[in-house]
Amino acid sequence: MTEKEFINALKELDITPSDKQLEQLNTYYELLIEWNEKINLTAITDKKDVYLKHFYDSLTIIKSIDLTKYASLCDVGTGAGFPGIVLKIFFPDLKITLIDALKKRLIFLDEVINKLELKDINTIHARVEEYGVKNREQYDIVVARAVANLPILLEYLTPIAKTNGYVITMKGDVQEELAKSTHAIQELNLNLNKNVEFQLPYENSKRTILVFQKKHSTNSKYPRRYAEIEKRPL
Repeated sequence: MTEKEFINALKELDITPSDKQLEQLNTYYELLIEWNEKINLTAITDKKDVYLKHFYDSLTIIKSIDLTKYASLCDVGTGAGFPGIVLKIFFPDLKITLIDALKKRLIFLDEVINKLELKDINTIHARVEEYGVKNREQYDIVVARAVANLPILLEYLTPIAKTNGYVITMKGDVQEELAKSTHAIQELNLNLNKNVEFQLPYENSKRTILVFQKKHSTNSKYPRRYAEIEKRPL
């Protein structure tokens, strides 16, 4: 996906990028490639692939929710900043938190935030299951992009979402995982509001965005410790 193709594809998402936003994305790409030589950020480095599989893919979340209606979003397991950094560029009024367990990635993200002059966005070095013990019900939207299998992922994300807030997972073909998540959805007081399936343009790989609304406060026993979550998923 060239920059021109990216701009055209965004029209279908009702987004018209400004010159500044396009400059920020280009700077982001250059920083990503520069830092990727020092630390493992992404296996996707070709510019066309980054624009399609990282930049455009990050913005597809708006197929499932109107981000202009909410104040705060947490991107869990953000990695190289997807979707959080891209969302901040296009939705500057959204207060965004980026969580990752690898400190080196967060040093990179802080550099990106500084170079792009982004405001109201912060990075947190933590395992989310540990962060969720003391930082419960903080965010309107909690999102993760292909971090773990769905039953495990929901236990990671749900405790830090506000009651009546949203837990959003961005994945590929997720139907098998979804079928195994019935107990987790019930136990975590979630309701599946939307199941948005589509194909990425040009390469036609399948994408699925699941939007869960948190109906009640999460039981204080969740999230459990990492080893227990992995050994006995809900």
